[in-house]
Amino acid sequence: MAKVKTKWVCQNCGYETAKYIGKCPDCGEWGTLTEEVEAKQTKSVINTVFDNNPVCLINEIEITENIKFPTGFEELDRVLGGGLVQGSLVLLAGDPGIGKSTLILQTAGNICAQGKKLLYVCAEESGSQVKLRARRLNVNSDNLYVYSQTNLEAVINQIDIIKPEILVIDSIQSIYTSNITSSSGSVSQIRECTNTLMDIAKNKNITVIVIGHVTKDGNIAGPKVLEHMVDTVIYFEGDKYKSQRLLRSIKNRFGSTNEIGVFNMAENGLNEVTNPSELFMKERTDNATPGSVIIATNEGTRALLVEVQALVGTTSYPSPRRVSTGVEYNRLLQIIAVLEKRIGLNLSKHDVYVNVIGGIEIDEPAADLGIALAIATCFRDVAVDPDCVIIGEISLSGEIRNVSNIEKRIYEAQKLGFKKAIIPKLSKKLSEEFNIDIIQVPRLMDAITACVSKRSN
Repeated sequence: MAKVKTKWVCQNCGYETAKYIGKCPDCGEWGTLTEEVEAKQTKSVINTVFDNNPVCLINEIEITENIKFPTGFEELDRVLGGGLVQGSLVLLAGDPGIGKSTLILQTAGNICAQGKKLLYVCAEESGSQVKLRARRLNVNSDNLYVYSQTNLEAVINQIDIIKPEILVIDSIQSIYTSNITSSSGSVSQIRECTNTLMDIAKNKNITVIVIGHVTKDGNIAGPKVLEHMVDTVIYFEGDKYKSQRLLRSIKNRFGSTNEIGVFNMAENGLNEVTNPSELFMKERTDNATPGSVIIATNEGTRALLVEVQALVGTTSYPSPRRVSTGVEYNRLLQIIAVLEKRIGLNLSKHDVYVNVIGGIEIDEPAADLGIALAIATCFRDVAVDPDCVIIGEISLSGEIRNVSNIEKRIYEAQKLGFKKAIIPKLSKKLSEEFNIDIIQVPRLMDAITACVSKRSN
């Protein structure tokens, strides 16, 4: 009897070794290596289906007009770059219970309403469970096929019979192939199944949507190569105790990765939020509060107004605390250093807390001025004018630098009824269409003077 060969595979990054080691030398994680049987590849496995594709010049390749089709959700189409691309492989990941299956099932109903045929493979639920959710979401179509199966070979057989235009796998961690002896969810299974689904997408021109789980650290479960194999990686995120959901692309071969989509979870499923600025500020009062400012951030082609709050309090500990939620921690430390050096605020004995309302992550420099003004006004116990929006980047010298899409940000503030905007001093002239008081400031001290509300004096 032939000896069974095994290998140890890291379940975090996919590193392989012949013997067990406690710490993975590739990703540095402890206790992530598991023993798997090393499968022998046959000629049928080694031979790929790409042999039938002819070699052609790039000028001879024809692109059809219907290569992209809408999903029925404008927010999802925005993140995808205009819609789903035929023959693409899309990975949707998110925390448990965040609404991934709900989003995909509603999208499936919208796509089937366009006359397209879709196969929904539910590897974690039965067909009756999917039907219950579809009834709650009001999804009903004769073009939507539901198949409760975990074996990939059985799924491929149904693809040949039904010939769908879109394939949904929910989820990739529950699917297994008979070519690999390890259990479903292992690195080898995920890698092999994803590679097979990629072949199906490219050669049969079927759009494949794969749902993936995430680990406790927020990373997609499985090997890191999984994100490199697919065409688009989308994260569905948000606080499961709140109704807001954000759709964010971290990889997209057919569009920008800077766009976000905003949804609101309701009893009947996910609803699109066409004006996210109103959603993020709907609980804000008109009363001026020290440490609260409105900033205009930019997400792709969309300008968003969000509220930033800061709390500054004395501490009895030798090292004061610096806590940031929704703002990069090192960016916060840099802004505090500028306030201490250029403005003269003594924050060395004060705790500083900064929070972005609505659960959105801000990673662009245009939020610097708003964060600085929130900290400074809370420290001095004065309030920023509630009708004022703050835009600008802070340099280490205390100067206010220009940011991109300044006119689009001002227009969004004007649309929501703001009466004043504090922006960097510009070299060009702004459009005369703005019906809003625009104050251009060259330095941080000038911005602090201009933003203080008259009601706080």
